[in-house]
Amino acid sequence: MTKTVVFIHGLWIHSVSWLPWQQLFEERGYHTLAPDWPGDKPSVDDTRTAQGGALDVGVDEVTDTYARVIADLPDAPIVVGHSFGGLIAQKLLDRGLAAGAVGISPAPIKGVRAVPLSLLRSSFPVLRSPANRHRAVALTERQFAYSFGNAISPQECAELYRGLAIPSPGRPFFEASSANLRRNSPTAIDTQRGDRGPLLLIAAGQDHTVPAVVVHQTHQLYSRGGGSADLRTYGDRGHSAPFDSGWRELADDTLDWLDGRGLTP
Repeated sequence: MTKTVVFIHGLWIHSVSWLPWQQLFEERGYHTLAPDWPGDKPSVDDTRTAQGGALDVGVDEVTDTYARVIADLPDAPIVVGHSFGGLIAQKLLDRGLAAGAVGISPAPIKGVRAVPLSLLRSSFPVLRSPANRHRAVALTERQFAYSFGNAISPQECAELYRGLAIPSPGRPFFEASSANLRRNSPTAIDTQRGDRGPLLLIAAGQDHTVPAVVVHQTHQLYSRGGGSADLRTYGDRGHSAPFDSGWRELADDTLDWLDGRGLTP
């Protein structure tokens, strides 16, 4: 039976960012899906126009949306997520709904304590106003360039902004930023589970939004908890790594990892 891969985008990026990965994975025999977050529209332009569609959507609501997609599949899929999508992928794996997961620059889970200055600056467009917890927030082109495009050319960054950037709900940022102050946080993961599928964490060394140290601390939480995870770091890549001109390197390496873990079609 063909193995399904569910791709999960993060904040401020539309699901069409996964189209090159979908084409490559389908050429390798996988069936692929890239569902939208609640409130997103089928196109980038329509999502920008309907800025109020993603109001007050948090980590649990997004996770539940993907859980419902998975419930309609014949078998547990592989989940591949970027940024907050990488956190959602871990939550789906933690729930036992995925056969394996890949988190590319995943947003921090509860227990990660590193707060680099670049992460704070990338979060500022949302966290500067408590009212943004219940709003959809759009990045300016300059903010996008800092958060996503610092490791690519200004020309490529501008193209990605025009082609992929969308408003996104602010609530996930508030949930992540307060996770270690709450007993029950939507970003909590049971890193001690030994009965889940394999997990690959990917860090980007030039990432401003989810710096590599954040991903490395996530990996340490799994290692200390007994729920092992694999870690790969790309020292020269930024937060745009899965959808900029160097996307193929990450995609090919992900396919190789899946093959090594027996998660083939």
